Amino acid sequence: MAGERPGAWFGFGFCGFGQAPGSGRGRQVRSPEPLQAGIDICRVSASWSYTAFVTRAGRVELSGSTSGAVDDCRDAWASEGLLMVIRSRTDSGTELQAWAPDSALRREPLWTQKLALEAEVEDKARDEPGTGSLPLLPCACAYVSPQPPFCRSLAPELRARRLELGAEHVLLLCAAGQVFSWGGGRHGQLGHGTLEAELEPRLLEALQGLPMAEVAAGGWHSLCVSEIGDIYIWGWNESGQLALPARSLAEDKKTFTEEGLNGDGSEVNRTARAEDGASAPFIAVQPFPALLDLPLGSDVIKASCGSRHTAVVTRTGELYTWGWGKYGQLGHKDSTSMDQPCRVEYFVEKQLQVKTVTCGPWNTYVYAVEKEKS
Repeated sequence: MAGERPGAWFGFGFCGFGQAPGSGRGRQVRSPEPLQAGIDICRVSASWSYTAFVTRAGRVELSGSTSGAVDDCRDAWASEGLLMVIRSRTDSGTELQAWAPDSALRREPLWTQKLALEAEVEDKARDEPGTGSLPLLPCACAYVSPQPPFCRSLAPELRARRLELGAEHVLLLCAAGQVFSWGGGRHGQLGHGTLEAELEPRLLEALQGLPMAEVAAGGWHSLCVSEIGDIYIWGWNESGQLALPARSLAEDKKTFTEEGLNGDGSEVNRTARAEDGASAPFIAVQPFPALLDLPLGSDVIKASCGSRHTAVVTRTGELYTWGWGKYGQLGHKDSTSMDQPCRVEYFVEKQLQVKTVTCGPWNTYVYAVEKEKS
């Protein structure tokens, strides 16, 4: 794009299968490292054992437990069971293709489906780093799933703008900025105040009237960002991924003695003793959206969730991460987990402005540009 500042993708976290940025020397990268030079990446989609990179030239390249590449691509979405690719070719038009990841993209896809893709959608997918529609199809009336049926229709009245898949649940952001959720709810990840499953898309009533700009689904937690940059988060908090007090991270590891619910419906366990001698609550499950403030009241523009970690980008281009950090996926040069948002200092020290973030289950990928010189 004309006038665009120089930018690059960075990665950190689990790389036990040699996926970028790993070099095969270890299972983790604890601080951001640039992805391999020479590949003009516009989108990253990470599964547990491999990562798919989409370049501006329309090439998908795989890194990790499987390798391979294919041209004429618009978008890709990686999961352990399936690799979904949108391809546009002169001879066959635009197709959604489902590949077995271990095929190395060398044989025929498992199945294909014709798509109607408008030119402006194609151009946007190539121009903006991090931008892609999958798992939502460009028509916005269906989405792909790693379990059969692999292509699932959406009611037209939902007017889907963005869709995210968790391990057992789905989040949908509609054109009006409202959030819908459905699927498994045993960890409160649907945000309806219960642990029950929902078979059909259900409006998050707690957020009704608050226009949202982003949604992100973790393994069993959920997040959305309002149009004014506020964060709302809910679901499972086992590793502090909600930035709420977590039992597993508490200093006092004594067995809890009491269980119950807070007034807002969140599940609370109480440890035997806190510093003042009183029982200290921690949050195991948060079934309603909770407003989360970042340090200094920073506004958020982008967000992504891993299996048990969370990452957000502020309006000023800073990256904050929290939750499970065993493989360095938080980017703080260690493997510590945390239940409070913490800024990733690497990008500040390198004078880089973060533009977007994409989490894999156990790793994190970031696109950043050079800061404007004052």
